[in-house]
Formats: sequence, structure tokens, C-alpha cells
Amino acid sequence: MKMDNRKFHVGLIGADIQMSKSPALHETEACQLGLEYRYELLDLAERGLPASALPDLLDEIERRGFAGSNITHPCKQTVIAHLTDLSEDARMLGAVNTVVLRNGKRIGHNTDWYGFYKNFELGLPDVAKTHAVLLGAGGAGVAVAHAAIKLGIELLSIFDQDANRAATLADQLNQRFSKRCAQAIRDVRATLASADGLIHATPTGMRSHPGIPIDPEALQSRHWVADIVYMPVVTELLALAEKKGCRTLPGGGMTVFQAAAAFELFTSVQPDAERMSRHFEELC
Repeated sequence: MKMDNRKFHVGLIGADIQMSKSPALHETEACQLGLEYRYELLDLAERGLPASALPDLLDEIERRGFAGSNITHPCKQTVIAHLTDLSEDARMLGAVNTVVLRNGKRIGHNTDWYGFYKNFELGLPDVAKTHAVLLGAGGAGVAVAHAAIKLGIELLSIFDQDANRAATLADQLNQRFSKRCAQAIRDVRATLASADGLIHATPTGMRSHPGIPIDPEALQSRHWVADIVYMPVVTELLALAEKKGCRTLPGGGMTVFQAAAAFELFTSVQPDAERMSRHFEELC
């Protein structure tokens, strides 16, 4: 079937995503570029479906002629088993946040790492990077950890509720970068005492998962804090950090830059990331 190269239908598959800004972000940029573009939420929670329904949702978007879909929590790693192929980044990271449907194939990509890298580079350009703590070794954490080492963080201490997952990610990073640049930890508070900053990559802080992921007393004014959660824009963690005088980085920038990269994968048209950033600020 021949597809109209100016008309696109894409989606977002995940749980508790009704507050996502992605539809407006993508659709507004597409309008500026003269594209007919629809972005649809396929929310597991809204549909009353378990995470195991992911294969059915992939079949659905394929059947309905989608150009692709973004993938979010809790599907970034489990989606891999249902894809035809992976980009180099997605294969290396073992996590996918963008699936392109083309010529009967499902190709998985990862634009999360680039989104975090660019956001950090612009938002915290001159912070100390000798040692940082990462909370979360899931699909988002895997991408953020890769970006962190690429940014020049010399040692990344990784905590996850699943200690084996943290250890696996640390081993992967050490092998990938051919140096000891990561370690798994059990005690976040003790480790933060000697760290420069904190990167948060778990769902905690989202409106559907409220709360602060660490002991508030562990943060000191000398720490910088980067969050990947963007709804709300100022999470409870960032509010605490700002109150203590820490330099902070909200997750919105990561959302914009990963979205811009995904948009180009879906459409083969390069969006204006600065314009998308301005629109995101208006949305929030």
C-alpha cells in the first residue's frame, strides 16, 4: 500500500499516560511543517489492560496503518521481543522508546539517551562530574546512564530496587566504555555523601506515582539534581532540591529533544527543536 508522505498517524504506548504532552508537542510541530499528523495515546491503564497486552497494541497500530509509536513505562524493554530489528543505539542499550513501522517491519530505536544528553548539556553545562548517583536501572535508566558517561561523568553509582538489574547495567557500562565508570550500590544516602549530583530515572514523582525517591536529608546544597519526570514540571524531588539550594534540571528538555528525534524517525522530516522547546514551555 502506497503511503502519503505528508500524512502520518503515530502513537504512544504505555501506562498512565493521559497527561502526556507528546500529542500536542508533535501535532503542533507537524502543523508548522505542513504535515497532516495525528498522535494517539494507547494507554494500558485507561484501557484496563495489563502490560502483557503490549503485543496486541503493536498489532493494532500496525493494522491501523500507523507510521510508528513511542514507547514508555513499563514497555521499553519488553517491547524488544516483538520487533523485527533494532537500531544500533537500541541494540546497545537494550531499551526502545520509538518503534517505526515501515515496509512490514517494526524497527526499534532509542532517542531517550540523546534527549537526556542534550538537556543536560544545555541545562547543567558546568557542574562537577566526578561522581553521580543514578536512581533507576529500567528502560529509561539504561538510556540515561549511557548519556551520563558520554557527558563525562567519571563514576556513576546506580541504585535500583532490583539489585541485579543495577549490577547488570553497571557491568554493561564498564564493558561498553572499556573502563570502570559505573558501580551498583545499595545505600543511596551514604553514596550521595561523596557524590556531586543525583540523576532520577524512575516513575516516582509522576502524578500517578507521587513522592520523593530518596531520604530528603541525603540532599545537600552542593548537589545538582537532574530529573527525567516532566509531569509535573517541578517534581517533589526538584522542589526539595531547589529549597535546599541545589542546581536542578527538569525533565522537560529531555522530553523535547527525544520527541524531536522520534518525530524525524516517523516522518523523515527534521523538526525545529527550539520551536518545540518554546511550545513545550507554553504547554506547561
